[in-house]
Amino acid sequence: MKVAFLYPRWTGEYGLFGHFARRNSTWMPQNIALLAAIVERHGHTAFIIDGQAENIGREEMVNKALALKPDIFAFSCYSPFAHINIDAANDLKNAGVREPIIVGGPHITILKEKFLIDNPQFQYFFIGEAEQSLPKFLDAYQKDSDLSQVDGVIFKKDGEIVIGKPQWIPTAIKITGKTYGQEYALDKYPFPARHLLPMKKYRLGTNDGRTHFTTVHTMRGCPWHCIFCASDVLNTTRMAMRSARSIVDEIKKIQEDFPYITHIFFSDDVLTLWADSHILKICDLIVKENIKITFEGSTRANLVEEEMIARMAEAGLVRLSFGLETVNTQMRDTMRKQVKLEDYPRACKICENNNVEAMTSVMIGLPGETLDTIEELSNFLANAREVKQANCSIAVPYPGTEFNDMAVAGTHGVELLSKDFSKYLRYGKAVTKVGELTSEDLIKLQNKMFVRIYSKHWRWKPMYNKHGVVGFALLMLRVLRLWKQLLFDQKVKPVMTHPKN
Repeated sequence: MKVAFLYPRWTGEYGLFGHFARRNSTWMPQNIALLAAIVERHGHTAFIIDGQAENIGREEMVNKALALKPDIFAFSCYSPFAHINIDAANDLKNAGVREPIIVGGPHITILKEKFLIDNPQFQYFFIGEAEQSLPKFLDAYQKDSDLSQVDGVIFKKDGEIVIGKPQWIPTAIKITGKTYGQEYALDKYPFPARHLLPMKKYRLGTNDGRTHFTTVHTMRGCPWHCIFCASDVLNTTRMAMRSARSIVDEIKKIQEDFPYITHIFFSDDVLTLWADSHILKICDLIVKENIKITFEGSTRANLVEEEMIARMAEAGLVRLSFGLETVNTQMRDTMRKQVKLEDYPRACKICENNNVEAMTSVMIGLPGETLDTIEELSNFLANAREVKQANCSIAVPYPGTEFNDMAVAGTHGVELLSKDFSKYLRYGKAVTKVGELTSEDLIKLQNKMFVRIYSKHWRWKPMYNKHGVVGFALLMLRVLRLWKQLLFDQKVKPVMTHPKN
């Protein structure tokens, strides 16, 4: 069977932020590439049309898919961009497509049959992880077998909704006290089907300039339960691992097939969770086998030590990101951010000592937010010279999260203003009111935070390296425009004071 995976362009949803989103967030659709590789392993043919990387609109993407004449069209949905996939599926239906249109992804796993009822343009819906259920579905569909025997799939049969049991990759990570034993459950899967993607289109800025890159997943899961993650519904506290040998072999395969790729983004939630038994083993193999690559990833600030970062830097680590979110202690307790505040400057300083760029992300609009807590965060970032880049988003109550439950119930001072998921964007939009802060206040405060962060001259060089000449010029122009707008708003309606630092 021939399966066409469609990945629509999504950065147009961000308007003014779209340029920066395209340059910084046009990444290989890793989950789709893995499923495509699994489809190929099971004897089927796979295609991937990455509308984001190709920078093509929905009409052109749909026409390309139609020209392939596949037996099945496939999508993967995230909540804020579900409507884009829905529109593309409608386009396929309007073009006369009779072949099944299937869909999976976090949004489907969270909404389950509700998404089926609201979106009849799709015929089959995958819940959980599809690595096992998709090939079983394809085989059953090809043989015209009973699809109700395939777990992980929701569909209508004779007018009734059939809901299969969500499928999850079996894991064998055992936790006894502080001792972790791992079986490499992810080693059995093939490397993502990068040969189906326009790999030269994926570029990312580093301190050495913009470079071709790809993502590599070394493990799945995060054992914590922050309120802004749908960890319980998506079962993300389960940990699934790959062996160091498997990861290094994938990097070598990338270099063999795409010699222009010089940078790896390890897309794990917590890269240094098991440092000695995992990431440092990977780094030791990279050094031992003389693999010339740079890489980056994300972790928690309390899981960083000097010797660890030194060894990772020797292997090619150039950037490490931390989720700070807020500096207010009470808010951190509410969101269950179990990292001490003092760990952030310590971790960033360790990175600086080893010539590793430290980046942090923060959110405004979390439960308990006030002008004072935002000013506290702004002051922290404005003076943290060891933080070379800082990303400020507006907290979004995505479905399936405890934050969403709070917003829907109107507790913790949070009020949900919209159930339109297309508005659930982190930049330039807000769908909640928090305490006395309206959605308009949050947008203005996000702009103000952006100006405050990137008015600091010591952040200009990293941003120049990341965005290039044109991108940096646009960045500075945006800072100036926002500054003028904020000065005007301050005269009309004071939003936040301007500390002199």
